[in-house]
Amino acid sequence: MDKPDPVAAVEAAMVAIRRRQTRRTFAIQSGAPDPVQDVLDAIEGAAPEPIGVNGIAAALGVDQPRASKLVAAAVTAGLVRREADQSDGRRTNLVLTPAGQAQLDAAHTYRRARFAQAMHNWTPTERETFATLLTRFRSALDR
Repeated sequence: MDKPDPVAAVEAAMVAIRRRQTRRTFAIQSGAPDPVQDVLDAIEGAAPEPIGVNGIAAALGVDQPRASKLVAAAVTAGLVRREADQSDGRRTNLVLTPAGQAQLDAAHTYRRARFAQAMHNWTPTERETFATLLTRFRSALDR
């Protein structure tokens, strides 16, 4: 019997992860305000650089009107505030509020607990190796 192609196995795993992400499984299970969590993740991901609505649109792969609606929902929920850009008065940056940071922290805690649960039978060395290889793989996709 032939060994399975590792690249095909990675592809299948990534497709399954993407489908799970599309269904917003973690967000739903954690009770996060869906899809406002994406806005919080994008703001955190841009740090330390400032980010505005156009940056949110690019990060989420949505058009500017959709990003504007998502940002407005995050602002209304008290998770994000708009702040004038000190270097360009025409720009408005988005900043996490304390409630937004708390929501982001709660999401990290939930995700990490789920990941730890999925790896509970792994040795510390296996976890470390997986983290190293997955991080390296993700970085290579950005090139």
